[in-house]
Amino acid sequence: MPVINDLMINEQIRDKEVRLVGADGEQIGIVAGKEAQKMAAEKNLDLVKIAPQAKPPVCKIMDYGKYKFDAAKKEKEARKKQKVVSVKEVRLSASIEKHDFETKMKNAAKFLKAGDKVKISVVFRGREMMHTHRGNELLEQAIALVEEVGVAEQKPKLEGRAMVIVVAPK
Repeated sequence: MPVINDLMINEQIRDKEVRLVGADGEQIGIVAGKEAQKMAAEKNLDLVKIAPQAKPPVCKIMDYGKYKFDAAKKEKEARKKQKVVSVKEVRLSASIEKHDFETKMKNAAKFLKAGDKVKISVVFRGREMMHTHRGNELLEQAIALVEEVGVAEQKPKLEGRAMVIVVAPK
């Protein structure tokens, strides 16, 4: 669908010859630009250039205001149907207790069921950086707990002082 603002209408069309399409979609043929504008004015409609790159350019006789309104309406409907996927984050510590871990994974599963992506990160503080294997094990356990509602997008990776994995809903 062409961008509404880029369409030329009525006097903006200065081509000598245009391929004309009538108001109800019938092909009229190649006519002079001035003649096409006269035909549109006789019907109290606008002449709109719908395919400027064609040889000769294609113009259509239509009610431009109604066309603009309908196009805006369609665009609004398309925006309504879009689902915005947000990324929720669940932060874990390298020395997290079993019950706290299970609670956080229940929250992650809830986010995944709602259709959001979940970023699970294990944050290392101080000397914990020497034990990144513990963070890797935690993330593997996390993936195992949420595998029925989500799937890991990549392997766990170390970003600064945190090991991160993103889980997408199934």
